[in-house]
Amino acid sequence: MSTSTSDDYKVRAVRPDDWPAVKELRLDALRDPLAPVAFFETYEEAAAHPDAFWQERAIGSGENSESARQIVAEAPDGSWAGCLTVLVEEPGTKDWTGHLVERRQGHVVGVFVRPEHRGNGLIQALFDAGVEWAWQQRVERVRLFVHVDNGRAQGAYRKAGFLPSGLTVSFAKEGPESELEFVLERP
Repeated sequence: MSTSTSDDYKVRAVRPDDWPAVKELRLDALRDPLAPVAFFETYEEAAAHPDAFWQERAIGSGENSESARQIVAEAPDGSWAGCLTVLVEEPGTKDWTGHLVERRQGHVVGVFVRPEHRGNGLIQALFDAGVEWAWQQRVERVRLFVHVDNGRAQGAYRKAGFLPSGLTVSFAKEGPESELEFVLERP
C-alpha cells in the first residue's frame, strides 16, 4: 500500500500532448487481473491501435472537450497513478447497451488506479474531479456500469457516493454476464 495521500497527487484533465501517457496507462490497466470484467477491450486490441488513435483520444477527452473529460492523477514523481473518463450522454441518443438516453447525463468509464496507489483516497479525488466537471456540463446525474463480479470496484463506487439504480444490462451482446448501473444524482 502506498504511503502517499490523495493530497500528494495532481489531479487534472489530459492535454493533447499527453497521448503517450494516455496509451501507457490504458495498456497497464488492461494488464490488471480484473481487466476482463472491467474493460470492453483486450490488451492486444488496444496495443494494436496506431499512435493517431491515442492522439485523437487525448484531444477528444482532453482539457478543451465539452463532451468527454479524462481525468488523471499524477504522482509526486510525475508518473500517472490513475484515471477515469466522463462522457456526456445526450437525451434521445442510444447508449452502448442500445437503451435510449432519457436525460443529459455523465457516464464514467475507464476507471483505473495502479495497485501501488490504491487505498489512499486517490479514487475519491479522481471521482470528485470527474463529477465536478460533469456538473459543470449541466448533466442531471452521473452513472457508471460495473460487472456483478467486480466487488472491489463496487465498493469504491459506493464510497464515492454512487448507488445501484436497479438497472442490470448484459456485459457482452452475446453473453450471460451482467453489469449493474450505479448512479449519483445531481444534488
